[in-house]
Amino acid sequence: MTTTKRDYLYAIIAGVAAAFFIFPSLKNIKIGGGTAMYFLPVVLPVLWIIGLAFGKLISRFVSFGYQFAKFVIVGFLNTAIDFGVLNFLSAITGLTGGFLLGGVNVPGFILAATNSYFWNKFWVFSHKRLPGEKIDYSDFASFVFVVLFGVIVNGGIVILMTTYISPLFNLSPERWLNIAKVIATAFSLIWNFIGFKLIVFGKK
Repeated sequence: MTTTKRDYLYAIIAGVAAAFFIFPSLKNIKIGGGTAMYFLPVVLPVLWIIGLAFGKLISRFVSFGYQFAKFVIVGFLNTAIDFGVLNFLSAITGLTGGFLLGGVNVPGFILAATNSYFWNKFWVFSHKRLPGEKIDYSDFASFVFVVLFGVIVNGGIVILMTTYISPLFNLSPERWLNIAKVIATAFSLIWNFIGFKLIVFGKK
């Protein structure tokens, strides 16, 4: 797979956007105060460029290495959106556990999933279209199926951990919420890559 200038540009855009959505999460869990976190819009794009180079190297041994590197970059952006919206709404509503948290968890996941569709379709799993070929959105239905299953897994883990497991290590409810979200996101990330590659975009 060839590395293009567009890949680097998209990696930079994804890094800057992710940094923007990370801010509400850091503020809610009271981590990264001061001016240090404002370097994220610079640090993340640099990391993603390095990540693309590493993915290109790995692709010599694993065919989908470069594609997976792009998927991780997009996945991080989606995660930042998901976490950012969740923490923003959690801070406003004061909810850090219980079944009502499931509703607070949904908006960020939907926004992240919508963002995920376009980034994955046109960058991660994109294919070269012939001149005059129309963009095919027939894969959207299968994308919705994969995402809906991911919503169930993601939301279920968050609700179960925050409702039935007391915060460990004397963590605050806000930080425990984010620990639960990290674990839920890890499971949904694996499911999404498999689902997108084999069910949604793998037909191209």
